[in-house]
Amino acid sequence: MVRIENLVKSFRVRGHKKVVINNLSMELPSGRSLALLGRNGAGKSTLLQIIAGTLRPDSGQIVSDGSISWPVGFAGSFHANLTGVQNIRFIARVYGVDSDELCAFVRDFAELGNHFYMPVRSYSSGMKARLAFGASMGIHFDTYLVDEVTAVGDAVFREKSRELFQDRMKSSSAILVSHEMGQVRSFCDSGIVLSDGQLQYFDDVNDAVEAHLELISRHKANH
Repeated sequence: MVRIENLVKSFRVRGHKKVVINNLSMELPSGRSLALLGRNGAGKSTLLQIIAGTLRPDSGQIVSDGSISWPVGFAGSFHANLTGVQNIRFIARVYGVDSDELCAFVRDFAELGNHFYMPVRSYSSGMKARLAFGASMGIHFDTYLVDEVTAVGDAVFREKSRELFQDRMKSSSAILVSHEMGQVRSFCDSGIVLSDGQLQYFDDVNDAVEAHLELISRHKANH
């Protein structure tokens, strides 16, 4: 269970205050794979980072009775001067899991070859995403936060990522941000749409996609 209580988050943009999360309260259902949808700039990644605990809200709180992953795809997960394997060992210590087992899992899954033993600053964005996805999926979390990362790599790697994700969903929940509606429909069973700082929940992911696309077309018509 993840419960959002009276959440507010704003940023200063060119001297003006922009509120992206506006006194938001909602309990997200357990055992579901949720698509988090919204226009560019709506605050999806901001909300994901607040749920993960990597970004502080102005006010309000996130309450959960289970473990939550960091946002997969978030570049801040890694220290650039450490190698891939050193980063994974550090993550294993932070989350209290066996470092050798996690390193072996990520090494095999991410398919980085010798780059696994090189500093992360030398990685492409795709390589960082592979490392992050492997690290997250190698640890059991009650709720996985995923930000676009499954689109990384060739068709074979994407299919491997999908299969791993779906296997984890047999015993966990997920909140997934993606701009690819085909990906959303294949990964998620329900959805939440973020607009004007508020969330609307849809039990059927197809209804969430329709509402999201309608918001986009309405925004384009007004601009």
